[in-house]
Amino acid sequence: MTIFSRRALLGASLAAPLAAPRLASAQGQTIRIVVPFGPGGSTDAVARLVSPGLTQRLGATVVVENRSGAAGSIGADIVAKARPDGLTWLLTFDSHSTIPALLRNPPLDVLKDLDPVMLIGGSPYAVATRPDKPFRTMADVVAAAKARPDGVSYGSTGNGTIGHLSMIRLGEAAGARMTHVPYRSGGLAVNDAVAGHVDMMIGSAALMLPHIAGGSLRPLLQFGPQRLSRLAQTQTAAEAGFPGLEAEAWWAVFAPHGTPPAMVTRMNAALRESLSEERAKTVMTETQQARLILSSPEECGSFFRQQVATWGGLVRAANIQPD
Repeated sequence: MTIFSRRALLGASLAAPLAAPRLASAQGQTIRIVVPFGPGGSTDAVARLVSPGLTQRLGATVVVENRSGAAGSIGADIVAKARPDGLTWLLTFDSHSTIPALLRNPPLDVLKDLDPVMLIGGSPYAVATRPDKPFRTMADVVAAAKARPDGVSYGSTGNGTIGHLSMIRLGEAAGARMTHVPYRSGGLAVNDAVAGHVDMMIGSAALMLPHIAGGSLRPLLQFGPQRLSRLAQTQTAAEAGFPGLEAEAWWAVFAPHGTPPAMVTRMNAALRESLSEERAKTVMTETQQARLILSSPEECGSFFRQQVATWGGLVRAANIQPD
């Protein structure tokens, strides 16, 4: 399941202006946006939302290529090993920051082999369950997990994602043990949550809001600093008794190391214009309740280094292993 409607995607592409500069070497060629996860999740949807605008602005056909596996490192490595010619880019998720700590022998150095382009934005994590499950609040989940240690399961978009780490922190704070079921994409995780194969799941609000709105999932908790307008009846972690427990999924774009700065600057401008176009912006900020940042390459790099240090430390402390 994709999280953006075909109508929203089409409207965003038709309304996009043609003002951004073009990548001269890419004109008439095909540009790949590699998503290191399977289709149907939030990262895939962000890439498909922005690709029509990039096609118009860069003077080249932009295609999204899903290359999942190994906590996103397979797709990231494909981009790291690509020629730095402006034809291959990575649009990835928060787990990108935990690759160095999660994998014993990662195929790439995420800090050296890829150049930051843009931090697109983020969306608070949320926990949701199928409506016929016996949980109305996170307190119900904690009580069940204490009564049956490891008897309550939750899915996530993979080992070492910020969502997975947040559930570990929540379990430790609550004194409750839950069983983690990792998936290779948000689409697979939410499908199994809707089908009832796991008791609940944690994912970005952007991923789960359509299913919550449609009634196939019921929200239990959100990890933002305040309640989202579309989850106005759902407690934050702080309100539920877990102060300081905040977590936000994020999406960012990277290029092969050595990509000429002019190409990075132009891609940054094309991304900024595509996501600032009114329809695309509405899909992101209102429909999906995401926070757009649209950073500079330098800001993206600074943010990413901080994420590697913060969440990588938690991966090591919890001794998390790859999927």
